[in-house]
Amino acid sequence: MKYALLKYDENKRFFNVGDNIQSLAAKQFLPKVDVFLNRERLADYQGDPVKLIMNGWFTHNIHNWVPSEQIDPIFVSFHMNNTAAPAMLSEKGIAYLKKHEPIGCRDQFTVDTLKAKGIDAYFTGCLTLTLDSYKVDDAERGNQIYIVDPLYSYPRPEKVFYNTKITVKNILNGAAFKLKKKNKHLKNFISEELWNTAEFINQEPPSNQYSDEEKFDMAESLLKKYARAKLVITSRIHCALPCLALGTPVIFVNGFDSFVDSCRFDGILELFNRIDVNSKTGEYTANFQLEGKIDYSTMVKNLEKHHELASALKEKVTKNI
Repeated sequence: MKYALLKYDENKRFFNVGDNIQSLAAKQFLPKVDVFLNRERLADYQGDPVKLIMNGWFTHNIHNWVPSEQIDPIFVSFHMNNTAAPAMLSEKGIAYLKKHEPIGCRDQFTVDTLKAKGIDAYFTGCLTLTLDSYKVDDAERGNQIYIVDPLYSYPRPEKVFYNTKITVKNILNGAAFKLKKKNKHLKNFISEELWNTAEFINQEPPSNQYSDEEKFDMAESLLKKYARAKLVITSRIHCALPCLALGTPVIFVNGFDSFVDSCRFDGILELFNRIDVNSKTGEYTANFQLEGKIDYSTMVKNLEKHHELASALKEKVTKNI
């Protein structure tokens, strides 16, 4: 049997290293990788039969679904976004998923969406919860605190001013005048000292500058950083979830207010120490004890609710590989 691993299309401006982190989670279960398959072009594959772990977001290319018959899919940590579901759940799409049921889903929203169409589905959580293979001894943990794409759904300069056309658009729609909002809201609960000394990480670099190999190297490098961190503060689930697996204290900052985003989190947010931010007012609440602002003395202990999900994922994937 041959084995495949997912790779990804870039959008016009940026790509998400979190996708590559999800593929690294799948890769650790494979005896080898014979071929990389593009998530958006699975219907086009015509090579030898391959096994493929179908974890992650599906799909941006809704008109190129369903995958080739040459692909033997392992459905775990599968997310069908609400924007894609109407097209993916055509008569053909439903028949395909029923053929491969039960479908292991990353979030409860996907479970409910598939069950509503008569497809047997269940909640698995995300495969990145199994990335404890990158875990290091606590003696290797340093004092570095990383702030990774906090409140990234807010307006930010690299997107507001990407080019002249987009700049004009964002001036007209008012986004350009909201650039200070993100930092203002974050500084409500992050101390000035930490803000000035923590390392900020961007998991959404510019497109068309890196090879697939470089993207996977970038993902590996981030996991190694997170494994040695004192604390990670992030709004990226594919930073926060790996941190749980790595045993790294993590605080998830939730400031999302669109259903496109929030449907991805159904059943996942409960795993985190979390700060929920009102994106309009900046008011926030924490589900853990927070005295004052987060600083270098802040100690958080992960909730450790992910272990049962991680164990079940390992068992399911290993059995099917």
